[in-house]
Formats: sequence, C-alpha cells, structure tokens
Amino acid sequence: MVGLRVMVSAMGFVLAVIGSAHADSVEEFYRGKTITMYIGTGEASGIVGAYPHAISQIIKKYIPGRPNVIVTHMPGAGGIKLANFIQSVGPQDGLHWAFITRGFMLAPLLKIPGAQFDPTRFNWIGSPARTVSVGAVWTANTKVRSIAEVMNQEVVIGATAPNQDTAIFPKALNVIAGTKFRIVTGYSSVGEVDLAMQKGELQGKVGFTWSSLVSGGSVNWLKDGLVKVIVQLGLEKSRDVPGDVPLALDLARTPLDRQVLEILCAPSATGFPSFMGPNVPRERVDAIRAAYRKTMVDPEFLALAKAEIMDVDPIDASEVEQIVRTMYSMPQTAVERAREIVGN
Repeated sequence: MVGLRVMVSAMGFVLAVIGSAHADSVEEFYRGKTITMYIGTGEASGIVGAYPHAISQIIKKYIPGRPNVIVTHMPGAGGIKLANFIQSVGPQDGLHWAFITRGFMLAPLLKIPGAQFDPTRFNWIGSPARTVSVGAVWTANTKVRSIAEVMNQEVVIGATAPNQDTAIFPKALNVIAGTKFRIVTGYSSVGEVDLAMQKGELQGKVGFTWSSLVSGGSVNWLKDGLVKVIVQLGLEKSRDVPGDVPLALDLARTPLDRQVLEILCAPSATGFPSFMGPNVPRERVDAIRAAYRKTMVDPEFLALAKAEIMDVDPIDASEVEQIVRTMYSMPQTAVERAREIVGN
C-alpha cells in the first residue's frame, strides 16, 4: 500500500512537471512573437472586423509570453482564400488566427469551387456574440415590406460571393419559398453591400447579422425607418428581433426543404466565430482559448464593445465545434439538395 502511495505521488509529480514544461514552452514560444489576426473580408468589414480589432487590444495581456497582436485583411472568394491559407499554407504555429463571415464554413459541404479546407478540423477559438441573420429592405428603394411581397415582386439585393450567406440565403428562399430576389454578387465586403444599398444601387440585403444592424453606423436604421426586417435566418426565432418577423425555416413546404434550410442557416448560430489551423500544437490552442475567454469578461474589452455598440454574449469553442460537426453530419439527401440550390 505504501508502495502504491509512493507511485501515485511520483506520477503526480511527473504530471506536474510536464504541465509546467508545457506552460513554459508556450510562454517561451510566444515571447517576442507576433500573432496576426486575419479578417477574411475587405477593409470595410463592419462588425466582422470590429470584434478582432477590439480583441487585439486586450488579449495580449492574457497570452503567455505577451506577444504582439496585429490585425490585417485577406479578402477573397468570400473567405475561401483565407480558410485555405489557414488550413494548408500558413504555418501551423499558433501565430495565424482567422476571422471570417461565417457563411464560408458551408463551402466544402456544398462543394464550392476552390474550397480546399475542412471546417471540422479547424481549432475553433470561440465567438464573441450570439446573433441571428436577417433579411431587410432599404425602404426608400422599394415598396416591399414583407417576405410575402417578395414572392410577387422582384427585390434587388447585394452579395459578396456565391458561397457567402448574403447569396446563399436568397438563393435558397427563391427555390424553397418562391421569393423573387435578384442577387448581384461581387462586392468586396458586406460593408460595400450596405453602401451600395444606401446609394440606391440595391434594394436590400439578405444576410445582415442582427448585431451589425443595430450597431456601428447602422445603429439608427431601424429606429429611423430606413430599413424593414422581413425574414429571420437562424435555427430559431430571436427574441431581439421586434415584431412578427417570420423564420425562414417556417417557410419550407416539405420536411426535406426544412432540413436544407437548417443546413444553410446553421452557420448563423455560430455568431462571429474565429479559428486557427488544424495542426497548431494543442497547448498553444488551449492558451489562446483561455486568453480569449478572459478577454470576453475583461472590463476594458467590455467598455470597447459598448463604445462600438457591439454585443458581447460569448459562444465557447466547444459549442462552435459542435454546431459545425452537426452541420456536416446532416442527411446526404438534404446536403445534395442544398448543393443543387446553391449551385444554381
């Protein structure tokens, strides 16, 4: 019995030494280094870029070794360029951190050309806020005020790329619910879509995040009646969206079509997720996740978020990972139907 106690004590000592060595190695690695936060859209990235800019100012004090943290942009193909870079081009060292509008994670599932990455393998870090996607019209540019009216009247909307939710959502609604959205793609960012809408080039956007619609430069759009929300695009209705705005899932006319919309709307449940490459050493991923969680409750970060009118309602990395895995395990018939719709 004494021998067993000695063995257990020795094992505990060894594990403690190993744990300390890992902590030391993480600190030694990050000391003097620079972590780059990549935003997968253009410079006018709105709320998508606002979060990493705020996080970068605070998180360094919680990362062992206190590395420098910078923010840059890598737009291209609605986030596919950056996702490919993080998976297989950039070093798997914990110095490259991606923030992309969440629709990109559907690209491999839907076989979008050029998508050479696997979201189920990424090391998800977390999301700073829960939100729901919505479709809205710019009231000065159209008389449409409901999703039912879009089934009888064309509404011109803008999108970044065919694989992004600003194009995927309206395509799906056109096929499944019979709407008449005309989609204009090619904008460099969702911010550019918003500007085009304000200038009268577009009549709306299907793929606003609720958070982006009630923050930043658009904070007064709803109050002033400049936009009218006509559809919600999440997995369940949000209590934040005022009025009786219908959920897209409830517009499905068959169980299969509802499953298709569940696949396409699933990324919305991840809010504003970020990730590192699949082969980053586990101890570095754990260190970044821990620093991220501390940042989400840091008073200075919360003050920055409040000043920018950004919601903070964090989603843990494990929950983001589960949403992604569930999305990629949906019935094959629904996946093939979704591919057909988006491909068209």
